[in-house]
Amino acid sequence: MHNLGFALDGAWRVLLAGLLLGAGLPALFALGVRSLAWGSGGDAEVNESGVTGPTPRPLGTVLGWACFAVVLLAVALGITFIVASGFGKTISFAHVLPAIVDK
Repeated sequence: MHNLGFALDGAWRVLLAGLLLGAGLPALFALGVRSLAWGSGGDAEVNESGVTGPTPRPLGTVLGWACFAVVLLAVALGITFIVASGFGKTISFAHVLPAIVDK
């Protein structure tokens, strides 16, 4: 009966990692693109009556770049994990910031 518990424990961890990395990072990237589009506001479009479009929203631009930064950090951490494993090391989060340590 303990084997079933171990299997279910491992299954939910794999499911969580798959959702975060498999669907979460692309969704966060898409949210960043959408935030940049919302932040630009379409100010360059002027119609015949001379009325300009909506004004830019700096909050959208900041949110978009923040989403891109999180995705970039996740990719960099993943590449660091792969390279560290190749050298027989691992990544430790013992002091909050990741550090490469011996296995």
